[in-house]
Formats: sequence, structure tokens, C-alpha cells
Amino acid sequence: MPLAPTRFAAVIVAAGSGTRAGGTVPKQYLEWRGQPVVRRAVEALQASGAEPIVVAIAAGAEALAEAALQGLGGVHPVPGGATRQESVKAALEALARHAPDLVLIHDAARPDCPPEVVDRLVTALAEHPGAIPVLPVVDSLARAEAGLMAGSAAREEFRRVQTPQAFRYDAILAAHRAWPGAPSAGDDAQVARAAGLEVALVDGDERLRKLTFAEDFMAALLPRTGTGFDVHRLAEGEELWLCGLRIDHDRGLAGHSDADVGLHAVVDAVLGACGAGDIGQHFPPSDPQWRGAPSSRFVEHAVKLAREAGFAIGNVDLTLICEAPKIGPHRDAMRARLAELLGVAVGAVNVKATTTERLGFTGRGEGIAAQAVATLVPIHLS
Repeated sequence: MPLAPTRFAAVIVAAGSGTRAGGTVPKQYLEWRGQPVVRRAVEALQASGAEPIVVAIAAGAEALAEAALQGLGGVHPVPGGATRQESVKAALEALARHAPDLVLIHDAARPDCPPEVVDRLVTALAEHPGAIPVLPVVDSLARAEAGLMAGSAAREEFRRVQTPQAFRYDAILAAHRAWPGAPSAGDDAQVARAAGLEVALVDGDERLRKLTFAEDFMAALLPRTGTGFDVHRLAEGEELWLCGLRIDHDRGLAGHSDADVGLHAVVDAVLGACGAGDIGQHFPPSDPQWRGAPSSRFVEHAVKLAREAGFAIGNVDLTLICEAPKIGPHRDAMRARLAELLGVAVGAVNVKATTTERLGFTGRGEGIAAQAVATLVPIHLS
């Protein structure tokens, strides 16, 4: 009988040596986007609703784990074992007193876990005792013997398996208890299959890639760039706000908030650079709490999200497109206010203006448009 998805807990496996990534500590405690890898993995599952979370750690890593997980509620480190299966079993046993309905089992080395994948996994458990995220194999496959190609395989029949893997708690605990211990299973889906459990496949995500080697961490060292574009119409009886400044003009910009078209473009550029959607998702016009709100709050929120993703503002370049008012007299003040909101030096902010040679709605003076580019840099490089 299908089980209705209800509460779900999580197990995060962080007991490995993690030596292939280099460094003086295991990779799960190395920084990735400004925070330890294991902390990122825990926070991602917490954001998707997992509670409690048990983290299996290696003997002797207690101080590293405590430092990495400091301040996180509902997280319980437990000693792992010599193998992955032993570590998972120990964590599952520790969850027994919480009696969860469902459990997600995740590798600490996959710190970026999209909530959409978690939703698909938990939904699949309504019909199946287990579910795993997978991706298609895009390359040709060859079977190797003694360094030579000995045959091929149909890639359409294979899938790349990721974590988190989701199970009905009682079923996967029983499967681990019944596992003979040898040979070693590659993942928990194999343990489940050996126990006769049906495991559903759901769409995975490239963001779930595993951090294994030093070069995998290099991606977090690269700058990120985003763009933003916004338009608001000019209307009588409205105040004109541009780049956080109130500008004297015979008309102002109309919108749900203060309609600061410059700041809105900057917000979208920052959100785009850190992969956090757009301004409408965070501050929907349908929400009355944002009626007349100062757009400076939107900028501060976007900067906060960027920092949580491990990035600081590198620079912002903003273009205002209008016939009037003249931007030149206000340019320096606009740069200073933008720099204040972004938490950067004035030299990291550029504001320029152009017209459309009296063409289009901006040329007719019906509205103002803005276009922005933002570059984010990893916090430890800023």
C-alpha cells in the first residue's frame, strides 16, 4: 500500500578520509563557497525540510565536525565505521529514537542539493520503498580488459547515480541490518535491492556533482557574472527614486515598491550571478508587504544571498536609459549610495546613462529602463 510522504530525516555520510582532494584535512571539512563542505550539505537538506539530521563522522574528527557544524540545530554527529555501510547503519540506528517515516541518505561531498530533487524523491516514496536521483549517460561506454577495449555497452540502459537517496526508514534500516558485510555495496540503493526493495528512479541534477579532487574545488574559486534589466513607467504624482536617491522631477516611476529601476536591475544581476532566481521570486508584486517598500531592502537581501552562497560583490556596472532627468548631476551620489548598499568601495561601482535618440518608450519620455551587470567573487578571494 502506498505510504503518504510525511516527516523525513536525513543521514549525511562524512566519515571518509577525503584525501584525494589534497589539503591537510579531509575534503568534507575543506571550505567550499566560504563554508565547510559538510556544513553546506547539512544546510541544503535542512532548507528542504529534513529534521533531524545525523552526520556520520570518522573517529578523531570530533573537533573538526564540531567547528564545521557549530550553531546548527537538529544536527547529531555520530561515530561512523570502517566502511560506508557501517557508517550509514550507525547513523540509521541513531535515528531510531526519532522514529522518522522517511530518511534521505546523502554524501557530504555533494554540498549543493537542489530542493527540487528532494521533492521528487520524497514524492516517489508515496509509491515505492526507495528512490534515487539519476542522470543519463551521455558518452559512449567501453568494456576494458588489460588496458584494451574488450567490448561496448548500450548507454541507454545505464544511468549515473547520485545522492541523496530516499527510503522508507524502517525498510532501509532492516536492509542494512540484514546486509552480510561483504562484499561492499557501492551505495544504499544496492543494499535496498539486495533486500528485495523496489527502487524508483527520479531526475537528478548536475548541481549534485561530487567533490572528489582538488580541481573540483577550483570551480568555487571562479568569479560569477549576472545581468539584470528592468523598466518602469513615469507617472504624475509619484516620487522618482533612482539608485537609492530621491530625484526632483515632474514625474516619478510607478510600481508596487518604490519602483527604483536602477536598484531593481542591480538586484537581478546579483541574484543571477549567485543562481538565486530573480527579484519577482523574492519580492512578488502580489505580496502587499512590498507595496511602497524601499528597493534598498531588495539590494541588501540579494547581497545577503550572495554571501550565503560564498560570494562577495566584485563590481557592478549600471546603465540608466532615459531622456530625462539628466543623470550626470547625480552620478557621483548614485555611485556612493550603491556602493554603500553593496558593501563595496565606490571604485567597484559604475553608473552611466544613455538615451535612445528619442526612439521608443524611453525616447518618448514614457518610462525609464536600466541594465546592470554584476560580478561576484569568492569571499576568500575578495
